[in-house]
Amino acid sequence: MKSILIEIDADTAARLERVAPGHSRKRSEFVRNAIRRAVWDLEEEATREAYSRTPDTVEDGFDASVWEPAPPARPRKRSR
Repeated sequence: MKSILIEIDADTAARLERVAPGHSRKRSEFVRNAIRRAVWDLEEEATREAYSRTPDTVEDGFDASVWEPAPPARPRKRSR
């Protein structure tokens, strides 16, 4: 893995300490996952914008009508 050094403001550092304390060895994984999620979200937004500008058509070989509808979302169980 490649190491990077970043600086964050005091408020963000305090909030990070609350959710992923440095001594727990979970902070690095938390930060890696947060970066992965942020990069994924940006890539998805760029893809969404590209398809909004130039949507696929049947002439392009894409026919959305042949896709099966997504199954309905299942309600989440509440923990007590």
